[in-house]
Amino acid sequence: MNIPANLKYTKDHEWVSIEGDIATVGITDFAQKELGDIVYVEVETLDQSLEKDEVFGTVEAVKTVSDLFLPIAGEIIAFNDALESNPESVNSDPYGAGWMIKVKIANMVEVDGLLSSDSYKELIGA
Repeated sequence: MNIPANLKYTKDHEWVSIEGDIATVGITDFAQKELGDIVYVEVETLDQSLEKDEVFGTVEAVKTVSDLFLPIAGEIIAFNDALESNPESVNSDPYGAGWMIKVKIANMVEVDGLLSSDSYKELIGA
């Protein structure tokens, strides 16, 4: 299972890449395997400011629909439009082409509350 050491993680199986005050967010390799074939990603919160743990969108797989939880408070400034025509990139490349949103971080202190790759591995038993 792919769990890059340079990323941060949440108990809800999102990954976070921090560059300055911008966080890129997607779902982990573990999450996409659990969901199965992803057929649709919906984010209707673009240009909105949300609190940590608020739902920012949904991901639909063949068998289920799951909420996506914002790992860090901030304004959603970008959505990966490529997912509209290629949602399966979340399955094939969850940490690259399958990224979902970019967030302008409201409170950098919240970054400290995210899980390291080792802590995330413990959480999922990897």
